[in-house]
Amino acid sequence: MRSLSCFLLSLCFAVSFTVVKGQGQQVRVDLYKDVFTVSVDRSVSINIPSEFTDKDLKEGYRQISIANYQPIIDSLLAYKQEHQLNDWLYYQLVRRVAQQISPKEDNYARYTFYKWFMLNKSGYDARLALSHQKLIFYVYNNEDISDIPYFMVDNKQFVCLNYHDYAKADLNNDPPIPVDIPVALATKPFSYKVTLMPDFKPEHDVEKDMSFEYDRKKYHFRVKLNTDQQKAFNNYPGVSFETYFNIPLSKETYGSLIPLLKKNMKGMDEHKGVDYLMRFTRYAFLYENDNDNFGREKRLSPGETLAANYSDCDDRAALFFYLVKEIYNLPMIALLYPTHITMAVEFNKPIGYPIIYNGKTYSVCEPTPQLENLAIGQISAKLKNLPFQVVYAYEPLSLSR
Repeated sequence: MRSLSCFLLSLCFAVSFTVVKGQGQQVRVDLYKDVFTVSVDRSVSINIPSEFTDKDLKEGYRQISIANYQPIIDSLLAYKQEHQLNDWLYYQLVRRVAQQISPKEDNYARYTFYKWFMLNKSGYDARLALSHQKLIFYVYNNEDISDIPYFMVDNKQFVCLNYHDYAKADLNNDPPIPVDIPVALATKPFSYKVTLMPDFKPEHDVEKDMSFEYDRKKYHFRVKLNTDQQKAFNNYPGVSFETYFNIPLSKETYGSLIPLLKKNMKGMDEHKGVDYLMRFTRYAFLYENDNDNFGREKRLSPGETLAANYSDCDDRAALFFYLVKEIYNLPMIALLYPTHITMAVEFNKPIGYPIIYNGKTYSVCEPTPQLENLAIGQISAKLKNLPFQVVYAYEPLSLSR
């Protein structure tokens, strides 16, 4: 991880509320299948001047603390609980509520203030800091996050939640100054783990055709995806391999892909079925490295890989892992080489060149196109003599093999 180095100039202008019966603003967020609505009292509207200081932020907090804000927080937390939203997906809802109250393009500082306030009142330890007119928004997180700035406060790691707005700024030579606004009961760490995918608006479902050839037969797929789900992960950071390998597919995507894969694999033994999944992941998608595709390293979850026009080795490793886990639930390890990542699977009987890890024998399954047409148990010639690191080991809780 790098030390703190992010951020952008804030734009601050007046925002007018849409008045409902003289009381305030009606907020509606259509991100998930069930619409989120809440009435925002007029008293919640606070002022932050265009040339703001830490005193203005503290005064904004004083104003909103005596406002009728609790219905917003209660509604958010009730929705979070009902729909079992993980923190990252809850934050996407918070972002959109803040956008309705104070549009980002009109008043960046005020928009960020509302996000910070709602996260704190939801129990998370979120903080603000200033570097001239750069408003830095960061949150307590104790996970391995690799590509966004962080810094330590009282031996606790805080990561920047608005990094994407400040990607070209370097605060190493312009260190931010924390804004001291204690918020009672705001102590929870924020997690990037996504273990349940909510239902998104079905009106934004799209279908993607893909195909590949196996044993001289062509297989066609029409996979359901959702554009809102893709947007929800636009600014998702580089999390650990374990975290992003295990991000689930949506119900729609799962239902359009997994049953068809199982149907196509009917009658195949375990080795052949894994080989089928390996070649599906290898050949049903176009390859491009992240620097050419995104201009930076970006790890795609299995659902994002299915939706993307291009993907690279770590994206395919995550998708292959998800498919093998879902269909066969076999032990697997992820092998990280200096410039490549691949997977290895433990079968009842190993195939090809053995990979020994913690006393178990695994067979390499290469899910990314290589110069050679690699079978299970074969390693690319360019990798054979290179060192690797096991960056994730999956062991099923129970094996029904």
